[in-house]
Amino acid sequence: MPEERPLPRIHVCLARQTLELRDAAGRLRFDYPVSTAAKGAGEQNGSLQTPRGRHIVRARIGAGCSLYTVFSARRPTGECWTPELDAAFPGRDWILTRILWLSGCEPGLNRLGAVDTMRRYIYIHGCSENAILGEPHSHGCVRMGNRDILQLFEHVPIYTPVEIA
Repeated sequence: MPEERPLPRIHVCLARQTLELRDAAGRLRFDYPVSTAAKGAGEQNGSLQTPRGRHIVRARIGAGCSLYTVFSARRPTGECWTPELDAAFPGRDWILTRILWLSGCEPGLNRLGAVDTMRRYIYIHGCSENAILGEPHSHGCVRMGNRDILQLFEHVPIYTPVEIA
């Protein structure tokens, strides 16, 4: 059960392709460009869309890892992203630096069954330096610049509320 303390809040704006972090008092702390799904918003498993609604950060992955650490199945691969590694794997959906794994809070919309955000492996994560931010290009996750996700990760505890709208 989450401890009772004021938490920051994350808001992802699909229209603006931004992520805002607000402190517990509602003050804007950070505003980052992001990239959400190229296929738009949607909750269905297999849709490659970004799920809407209320979520929480269920897991924080990558604390202590280097900038550009490559993750596969939420585990560091032992690699660090470089332009050369990127060229060797064209089209790879890079999950880099840190992962904030989201869990939906609204049964029937983004939790349980065929719309479960966590079972869809929807993250906020770092991406290739070649990735375009500020436009929808992801496979459903919320992509961020690596230095941005590193900064965000340090301010976001587990159970932080995340609204995607």
